Amino acid sequence: MNLNVFSEHFSSIEDTRQSAKITYPLFDVLFLTLCAVIAGCQGWEDIEDFGENRLSWLQKLGFFALGLPVHDTIARIIARIEPTQLQHCFANWMQAVAMLTDGEVVAIDGKTLCSSYNRKNRCSAIHMVSAFATANGVVMGQVKTEDKSNEITAIPELLDLLSIKGCLVTIDAMGCQKEIAAKIVDKGADYLLAVKGNQEKLHEGIQAAFRKHLKSEPEQLQSIEKAHGRVEYREYHVLDSRLLPANVTNAWVGLKAIGLAISYRMTKHKESRLEYRYFISSAALTSCRFAKAVRSHWGIENKLHWVLDVSMDEDDNQIFRGHAAANMATMRHLGLNMLRAETSKAMSMPRKQRRAHINEAYLEQVLLAGLSMNKK
Repeated sequence: MNLNVFSEHFSSIEDTRQSAKITYPLFDVLFLTLCAVIAGCQGWEDIEDFGENRLSWLQKLGFFALGLPVHDTIARIIARIEPTQLQHCFANWMQAVAMLTDGEVVAIDGKTLCSSYNRKNRCSAIHMVSAFATANGVVMGQVKTEDKSNEITAIPELLDLLSIKGCLVTIDAMGCQKEIAAKIVDKGADYLLAVKGNQEKLHEGIQAAFRKHLKSEPEQLQSIEKAHGRVEYREYHVLDSRLLPANVTNAWVGLKAIGLAISYRMTKHKESRLEYRYFISSAALTSCRFAKAVRSHWGIENKLHWVLDVSMDEDDNQIFRGHAAANMATMRHLGLNMLRAETSKAMSMPRKQRRAHINEAYLEQVLLAGLSMNKK
């Protein structure tokens, strides 16, 4: 198995240990941690136990010539890695192995790691902001913040890591900021940003434009879905941004379209819900493309955050010392990308993890699939 692509991108991480006292190379420990995460391991002892069971396989690949470190040593090594270095390596590696198609939706959203707080301060749980390519279901990059309110400053940092030329970047209302919109356009991409009351004049202008528009009963894109005991009606509208006041339009770089998504949900034994959601975009969207992008954005919740919590038990993970929580979050993203890349047989994520845990050949298959995403 050729690990050159992986080693080239992750060997640049600085090892802050005293060189004379290094018994276990940093890259060896990183590789062990990645394989253990792919195999469903969650804590340090799990990683040590996995390594002991796979030591001969690891040594055959050239790792751990002097034997395996104990779990406390693994924890100390991972906790000392500077998260920004690991996140940069991850983003560079993803650019090397995963190719984004022109017009692909890249959703950006944050997730709090609920159990990552320092045990002396329950308010210190970290928040990871991730970029998710919705078409192929892989994480393209992530950055750590200390709380959700810092997403506004974290999103530009994340955009700096990404190669998103030609993509459509979707962000919820917290990311609806002029500076973020300008950054996306500077990167050669288009934005689709949700708009709420935090941008008061913009929100009011869009609402007024669509109130007038809806009275004329124009052509519109509609859909009705029935599933899981509920019925949901959706309606999508797109208008030219020039219908907004000029001072509002001119404040947003490249603004071309405004959008409205209407949803009405009826669920058995629950109160019906009607929702109007407003958007701005630098792309000249059709109703069809707008609808697809709005629906695709929720892939980051359903295909990433939900999977991290249900399949990888992220919210209940008790790791918190040093930089370990942020670094393990990055390793889970890396492992999830590789598991998703392995498509030889349709299997659930937990089943893939179990198979990787008990079968070295399948673990190699997952690693090889992850190292050659761009060839698929």
